[in-house]
Amino acid sequence: MAQDRGKYDFYIGLALAVSSSIFIGGSFILKKKGLLRLARKGSTRAGQGGHAYLKEWLWWAGLLSMGAGEAANFAAYAFAPATLVTPLGALSVLVSAVLSSYFLTERLNLHGKLGCLLSILGSTTMVIHAPKEEEISSLEEMAAKLVDPGFLVFATLVIIVALIFIFVVGPRHGQTNILVYITICSVIGALSVSCVKGLGIAIKEAIAGTSVVKNPLAWILLLGLVGCVSTQINYLNKALDIFNTSLVTPIYYVFFTTSVLTCSAILFKEWEHMGADDVIGTLSGFLTIIVGIFLLHAFKDVSVSLATLAVSMRKEERAFPTANGIASHTAYELLDEKSAGDLEERDTASHFDSVSRRNGTMTSLLDH
Repeated sequence: MAQDRGKYDFYIGLALAVSSSIFIGGSFILKKKGLLRLARKGSTRAGQGGHAYLKEWLWWAGLLSMGAGEAANFAAYAFAPATLVTPLGALSVLVSAVLSSYFLTERLNLHGKLGCLLSILGSTTMVIHAPKEEEISSLEEMAAKLVDPGFLVFATLVIIVALIFIFVVGPRHGQTNILVYITICSVIGALSVSCVKGLGIAIKEAIAGTSVVKNPLAWILLLGLVGCVSTQINYLNKALDIFNTSLVTPIYYVFFTTSVLTCSAILFKEWEHMGADDVIGTLSGFLTIIVGIFLLHAFKDVSVSLATLAVSMRKEERAFPTANGIASHTAYELLDEKSAGDLEERDTASHFDSVSRRNGTMTSLLDH
């Protein structure tokens, strides 16, 4: 019964994670359109510290869509391992790319379609090899994990890195380097996922009849989640306002997922219960997703399709013999020029030689 229940929870978490990606992918488009409308109106941009987007209904629609996606994501962590839920965020990249081609006039070429396919295959691989059992089932177990020395060191490093980027690196390079704001969102996101996981466990306990309101850990996790999400929203808005959506979305996914997988390995230790084949499968799936996302966005400005690819191949086939002919003709011309030059040099040398001989003969006659 426990094993059947674990599988049931696993598939609930999977469905919630997929729906979360759909809502979050759409939220990027709505937010970006809202920020673009504000830029056309001449309002102070979010990247410059402005908050005019709070009066834009499209931005609020994007925020509500992201809220729905995060709520589904929140619930998914209560049913499935973070190793499964977080990488499936790649589906939000696919949704964002497809919707961008329709609403933000960003084209989805052949490379993009191949990237979508690879991302889906990678996500499927990760689903197959993800751990099926839940490792933490109560707040007491969560509290024991949070005071683990390994996690305390990791959390301290995350906070230090975030503060350095917020107060030192951000003011200097945030407007020109896309990695600055995304790094802040990603490292803080690792802690927010930990808070979400703990609150999901608290909600499951509350549904089961256990009193969690008086447990201070539940309130600490809630406050930590609010602080982390607020920071993420602020700096993600700045990144979206300054840089292209097609760049922000995949880079944010890779950085955020890597941070969460690292945090999951340290805090929940889900990897310890996975076999070698599952670990290799999970990492391979993650790398496949990264390659897919790279193809999806690295060549987005290159107009490539199956039709244009076939036409270019035919043009190359037609140009190849001509090119060989030109090359051969040129080579023969060079050889002829070289031969002619050699003959001319030989004639000239013979002429000067004969003149020298005649001069020598005349000189000898005069001597006699």
